[in-house]
Amino acid sequence: MSLTSGNQRTAPADHEHRTEHRHPTEHRHPTEHRHRTEHDMLGDVDVPADAYYGAHTARAVANFPITGETLAARPHLIGALAAVKQAAARANAEVGALDPALASAIADACAEIRGGALREQFVVDLIQGGAGTSTNMNANEVIANRALELLGRHRGEYEVVHPLDHVNLGQSTNDVYPTAVKLALDTHIAELLVALAGLREAFAAKAAEFADVLKMGRTQLQDAVPMTLGQEFGAFAATLAEDEQRLSEARLLLHELNLGGTAIGTGLNARPGYRERAIAYLRRLTGMATLVSSPDLIEATQDVGVFVQLSGVLKRIAVKLSKICNDLRLLSSGPQAGLGEIDLPARQAGSSIMPGKVNPVIPEAVNQIAFEVIGNDVTVTLAAEGGQLQLNAFEPVIYRSLSAGLDHLTAGIGVLTEHCVRGITANRRRLAQTVAASTGVVTALSPALGYETACAIALEAHHTGRPALDLVRERELLTEAELRELTTPASLTGLPAV
Repeated sequence: MSLTSGNQRTAPADHEHRTEHRHPTEHRHPTEHRHRTEHDMLGDVDVPADAYYGAHTARAVANFPITGETLAARPHLIGALAAVKQAAARANAEVGALDPALASAIADACAEIRGGALREQFVVDLIQGGAGTSTNMNANEVIANRALELLGRHRGEYEVVHPLDHVNLGQSTNDVYPTAVKLALDTHIAELLVALAGLREAFAAKAAEFADVLKMGRTQLQDAVPMTLGQEFGAFAATLAEDEQRLSEARLLLHELNLGGTAIGTGLNARPGYRERAIAYLRRLTGMATLVSSPDLIEATQDVGVFVQLSGVLKRIAVKLSKICNDLRLLSSGPQAGLGEIDLPARQAGSSIMPGKVNPVIPEAVNQIAFEVIGNDVTVTLAAEGGQLQLNAFEPVIYRSLSAGLDHLTAGIGVLTEHCVRGITANRRRLAQTVAASTGVVTALSPALGYETACAIALEAHHTGRPALDLVRERELLTEAELRELTTPASLTGLPAV
């Protein structure tokens, strides 16, 4: 559902809620001074007297008791909404659509909200019908009532500052909400990129620390060929670097906006020049120089492909991060009866019945975040596919899914970095023993011995439990000098000789 306002007294579109001016009244005993009465197209609505929101928001609170998670839980979105409204007010003043004094009051109210004020007044549930209309109206009403105060008036005096005719002037939910969502997601992404960089650097530091630690690499959980523990951790760092790049690319796609398109992208009720000025103000307010207006606002209003793209990147990060956590749990398994190659920091007692047991709780937590993000991708996909004609009505659940995934990934990666990766140590003795005992070193001898001979040595070593190198020596298949040359760390791992 769209809320579009153009001239300062433009009639709302069919089926849309609109708060019309009525002098606020207060109930008498027993609720005296506790409520004010506002009016919309459906009738009178009681609003808490101290609330900055109004009739539409109050109805939305009653209509959508869905998740218990309100807009107040998403400060990035609140700040983004306020930025859009602030830019719109300034742009409307410049094109002569809004009185400069009203524009200043609205802009000042928005600046306060962007600074963290009145967050508790954003009370609408994140999941809502109407394509985000209730979110837009919650913002319109809070901004209008705060602007009224700044002008020395009382809340609810909408003949002075109206939520639609002034705060929502030249706008629609259908361009305001997706614009605010994109700005909010950009902030979320910036935080995730910082977290990813921190984890990558932690793995890179461990790669350097473990550069000289030989171990057996594995394929299909079976011994393969030797490598260093540093190489293993270096691969973790490299895969995270790839994800940082993919996320940065997806982030840029969010910077194409449909602001100024109003209801369906035709720009109805927006003054000429408003769109360009609003985008320019948004660049200044956000510091995002790459914000641009979409070349086709009708297409941009109905298209949510950018959210599908971002969700896919988040799924990619989640899948790869979960794989890394699986590896950390495997490498630290045991410690006596498992691989036991590394030790994770002990964070808490692992069992209420088994004394001394310590579990890999940090990687386990991150695994679960990854599972959530992967599931959220299905939600985003279905919501995107469910759009019809000129609008996708399901952007609220798209935003909730993406913002939750971004928040949880950011937090989980921070925990993994600080409470796990930085404290990992290598079980050097165990690693040396497994390399010496593994038949995997025979692969390095295969070019000199020939595949059939090397295979026979490997099978005998496996069946007898004797070290493969001892069998080579006994059969005098290679000299000691040749063995040393073929089994140096550089020869075994492909690293340059030191």
